[in-house]
Amino acid sequence: MESVYKRSTIYLDPQLHRALKIKSAQVSKSISALVNESIKFSLAEDLEAFEDRLNEPKLDFEYVLKDLRSSGKI
Repeated sequence: MESVYKRSTIYLDPQLHRALKIKSAQVSKSISALVNESIKFSLAEDLEAFEDRLNEPKLDFEYVLKDLRSSGKI
């Protein structure tokens, strides 16, 4: 399966950018690949939770709001 990438602009601290450029050259990977790996590592628990909840039923906002009001939660 082919991955689809989204383009994003980020602003890095100059020292962090320099370190990424050096690491990129050392490991023969692009800065983009290094950043993607780091983000995946940082968000691993969240990504797993999203995956686990993928098949949960979708609830209508108005229904949830009405239910919360009727139960006195809001």
